[in-house]
Amino acid sequence: MPSKEKKTRGRAAVVVLGDIGRSPRMQYHALSLAQQANLQVDIVANGGSDPYVAIRENHSIHLYQMRSVQLKGLSKISSALALIIKAAVQFVILVWFLCVRIPPPDVFIVQNPPSVPTLAAVKLASWLRRSKFIIDWHNFGYTLLGLSHGRSHIIVKIYHWFESYFGRMADGSLCVTRAMQHELAENWGINATVLYDQPPEFFHPTPLMEKHELFCRLQSDICPPTGIYDCINAGLYNADAFNELDPVRDSLFTSQVSNVISLKPNRPALVVSSTSWTPDEDFSILLQAALMYDRRVAAILGEDDYIAEEKLWIDISKGEQQLYPRLLFVITGKGPERRKYEEQIKKLKLRRVAFRTMWLSAEDYPLLLGSADVGVSLHTSSSGLDLPMKVVDMFGCGLPVCAASYSWYEVQRTYSFLNALTN
Repeated sequence: MPSKEKKTRGRAAVVVLGDIGRSPRMQYHALSLAQQANLQVDIVANGGSDPYVAIRENHSIHLYQMRSVQLKGLSKISSALALIIKAAVQFVILVWFLCVRIPPPDVFIVQNPPSVPTLAAVKLASWLRRSKFIIDWHNFGYTLLGLSHGRSHIIVKIYHWFESYFGRMADGSLCVTRAMQHELAENWGINATVLYDQPPEFFHPTPLMEKHELFCRLQSDICPPTGIYDCINAGLYNADAFNELDPVRDSLFTSQVSNVISLKPNRPALVVSSTSWTPDEDFSILLQAALMYDRRVAAILGEDDYIAEEKLWIDISKGEQQLYPRLLFVITGKGPERRKYEEQIKKLKLRRVAFRTMWLSAEDYPLLLGSADVGVSLHTSSSGLDLPMKVVDMFGCGLPVCAASYSWYEVQRTYSFLNALTN
């Protein structure tokens, strides 16, 4: 008799016209479909960052990576023409992968945005392969395009029509908030089901041993031997302090004596934020807050404007207890505005605050969140209707979050939902 494993299993295709490693919600969909629905899952996405280990090691999940389309030379001549040609090339590539490269799925689940040409390509593939077509609405593509072109631009209006037209052709829709559900129903004629984000099990508070191992791995990024001289790194330019630092047993935050690991009493407070470095996250707010903290502490302590920063930093590195902690902001992510903000950070003259920008692996990012003292989200949303996944991940790690103002109703519902799942 044939075993049960030989029976035909259902199949789903998860489609992302973007870096799959930077699309956590779609990765979680793939994991849920494979683990809970027992489906074979094909992920069709652009390459770039590695997805989570749980994705890579799951034998029911198959990753098909497309190449990103870059038309930088043409963009300098005509941005509109570059957009049209890029969309056409992406459409052909998508249809090839969805109709030829992958086995016929029972359902396509596509991330939106981007809408052009993704929705049209998936709709065509679903018709040709007689599959269901489901859209997961993370935001609206036309509002994102409006950030750079303005809502009244003809390209934005065409994009809006395209997004709404093909959005109504889907067999089903998911969305991230009730506010977005209401907008889709009232103004788009689309009935969507709210599916709140839920952090996977690997987002949790980080045990002390794993904290120590993480901080030792990141030591060269947090305290590089050259190039940065501030309240975090100044001690390494002190020969005595540098020689005493054992990279295996010591980190900025932890130390190990024999088999006992402890948190250093003079460690800085760790504040973490993740971002795509796009216009819908204004990091100048965070820079201003850092400057205010730095100036206010100096005023409270009655420090002269001309106090020797080097002496202050070396005293801190030697273990001198401070009434007010140093702050280390670690900002993770890749994106177009990263260099702009890094240049602004260099111009700040800060005594007790330091910044580090870095890209973490999919395995180290949850560990960093679980090791932090505070999380920050400056996502404001081009539509004002979605909630950032990063906040949900921070909640999963038990991390208090400072976030840009958003509908308290949605935040409260999401937080209640997570509490119900964990209790």
